[in-house]
Amino acid sequence: MRGLRRMPEQDTYCVDALTQVSAADTALRSCAVAPLGEHLDCCVTEAIVQGGDQAPAKIGEASQAIARLLRS
Repeated sequence: MRGLRRMPEQDTYCVDALTQVSAADTALRSCAVAPLGEHLDCCVTEAIVQGGDQAPAKIGEASQAIARLLRS
């Protein structure tokens, strides 16, 4: 991220800077998939198995996390 911030100061060609920003964005999005999958596999599944009011709360958390990822 620091390197991306320095690109304009280093007179990096605009399109090259935008390409790097896009690559960083893609990399961050792919990193988000692992913890989301972990949350679904562990936290949500465990809450469903245990029953009670925890399952809807965990599903809601997952839904909100997915919505945030789709908005950004």
